[in-house]
Amino acid sequence: MRILVIGGNGFIGVPLVHELSHGGHKIAILHRHADPANFGSDVVVIRGDRNRLPEYRARLQQFAPDVIIDLILSSGEQARQLMQSVAGIAQRVVAVSSMDVYRAWGVLHGVEPGRLEPLPLKETSALRTTRHLYSPEAVKSMQGIFTWLTDDYDKVTVEEVIASDPSIPATILRLPMVYGPGDPLHRFFPLLKRLIDERPSIILSADFAAWRGPRGYVENVAHAIAVAATSEVAAGRVYNVCEEPCYSELDWQLMIAKQAGWSGKFVVLPTDQTPKHLLLPGNTAQHIVASSELIRAELNYSEVIGMDQAMQRTIDWERQHPPSTVNQQQFDYDAEDAALETAA
Repeated sequence: MRILVIGGNGFIGVPLVHELSHGGHKIAILHRHADPANFGSDVVVIRGDRNRLPEYRARLQQFAPDVIIDLILSSGEQARQLMQSVAGIAQRVVAVSSMDVYRAWGVLHGVEPGRLEPLPLKETSALRTTRHLYSPEAVKSMQGIFTWLTDDYDKVTVEEVIASDPSIPATILRLPMVYGPGDPLHRFFPLLKRLIDERPSIILSADFAAWRGPRGYVENVAHAIAVAATSEVAAGRVYNVCEEPCYSELDWQLMIAKQAGWSGKFVVLPTDQTPKHLLLPGNTAQHIVASSELIRAELNYSEVIGMDQAMQRTIDWERQHPPSTVNQQQFDYDAEDAALETAA
């Protein structure tokens, strides 16, 4: 197949392009950076801004992709521009979305009032009615990490536009919290820094220790996207992508600590006795446990990297690539932590 990957130079894009290329497909990437990853001469590079897609229609026609994978859709306007720009060129669009479209995520963040959402979340579960999940300040902060994020970020609108366009079939993939080498959020680092510092104990609030959320290792997530992009069965479908089972935060951190060789202990405190900077904001009674049964059953998807190996690769990368700047209040000892650890 001929496949165009928009945003193919990033965290998920790099392993995705490598897998597709090694699978014998002809790949082009569209990105705006001057230093594309070293994919080799077989990968076509189209340098440009995804917010100006109509300007590259001639280039897209020249490459003539069968499928277009868009990894960096942020707004409804971008989605409309994508579908208009590729009409009559590609046979299908694969749009990468997020599990933050679910109403449960809004309940967690406190922007969706009412009852807790039943679990597990399936592709038919309720979506958010509130379109702005994150505050303008939070969006601005995220834009410092994800430069493709727009001020009007909303994956619910993205999905609506993509799914309702009659001109081209689409596949929508709802991704979890993705970890692994190259993670721009350094999801492992807050814990790993404590392990490296040889803290005798690590404090978790009871609600945070029990909270469960969806995760996926970057190469496995890339593999799921590749499977969906190359399967005709996926046309017109929506899939959750995540690891199963979904572990509690305490169990997750215990597994990382074991892989890192840490000999300390975790101390779970009642929420009202936990230092405020260690509390998880939002309604932690709402867990985000999703089912990935559909993509496994319909597309025969399964992880290509086991969890132990995924964790170890991530730990090794985080040790070698710590964040250039860190919030020292979050990562270093303070008097209250030390007193609680001593008491524990």
